[in-house]
Amino acid sequence: MKKQSYKVLGVMSGTSLDGVDLALCYFDIQKNITYKMPLAKTIAYSTYWRSRLLRAVDFSSKELVLLDLEYTKYLGDIIKTFIADNNIKDLDAVCSHGHTVLHRPDQGVTLQIGNLEQISKNIQQTVVCDFRVQDLLFGGQGAPLVPLGDRLLFSQYDYCLNLGGFANISKVSSGVSVAYDICPVNVVMNHYAQKLAMPYDSGGELAKSGEILPTILKQLDALSYYRQHPPKSLGVEWVYKELMPILKASKAKEEDVLRTCVAHFASQIVQQLNPGSSVLVTGGGGYNRFLLEQIQASIDVTLVLPNKTLIEFKEALIFGLLGVLKLRDEVNCLSSVTGASKDHSSGVVFLN
Repeated sequence: MKKQSYKVLGVMSGTSLDGVDLALCYFDIQKNITYKMPLAKTIAYSTYWRSRLLRAVDFSSKELVLLDLEYTKYLGDIIKTFIADNNIKDLDAVCSHGHTVLHRPDQGVTLQIGNLEQISKNIQQTVVCDFRVQDLLFGGQGAPLVPLGDRLLFSQYDYCLNLGGFANISKVSSGVSVAYDICPVNVVMNHYAQKLAMPYDSGGELAKSGEILPTILKQLDALSYYRQHPPKSLGVEWVYKELMPILKASKAKEEDVLRTCVAHFASQIVQQLNPGSSVLVTGGGGYNRFLLEQIQASIDVTLVLPNKTLIEFKEALIFGLLGVLKLRDEVNCLSSVTGASKDHSSGVVFLN
């Protein structure tokens, strides 16, 4: 008989490179799944690791192998320290996403580092990880994976909108889950804020001080990805190849680039929403008041900002849940979302 209650640690590292998110999660698996998340923390990346992960997209195969080994040890040390510092006992599993360095589903490639078996040996815990690779083998995008958690935990909202490195959205349409990446957000915004010696554009104030560049905005809106139908997903490779060259060619001041990006991102997001809808907003971009104001100015929707913990750690929470579903050998990856040939239970389990 399957257990009904689980205590796990959800671990997530996003493309915005803020750091490693860790969330202690309790799940009660009944007809409706309930959760508690009493403890969560982000371990910020050092300058060294931020630089290494940012450059990883250009690494050779040999360099990626070495990076994976180094990052797996680093991630394991972070997890082990967090468990010890908080005196966490009797975990059913550590459910870790790792960090995405390559995502080219069109080429059948996705790579999340930090998912090697050594991590289980290092932390002396059962680990569920490497959630995306199996989906590609079934013909899917390997992303997004969070929508099943959205459906199980946050079905009271019409949409779940995550504003992280990328903006992604999930909804249930005619009983079927649909989700996809909309556009970049913080992976671009942070880059230009850092040129102004700021880690990120707090509240969107830098963008608010700039002016829209109409020609650049038109070029951004014309990118072919936006005309593709789901399932679809984005990686940093696309940003560097398709979007950044447009921004760099403008030679405009950073504030104007940021203002133009906000106009572009808001426009792309608004096109995905229906008037009168309720939208749960999470991710670091949820703190960008200016971006949210631009969305609200264009469409009559209710943007719901939950508590700080859920804004910042919803993805770590959901990867905790996906790990639990894997332990139960239950579906945690939806073909309607990724385009895979079937729903399946994705991930690798390393037993302690």
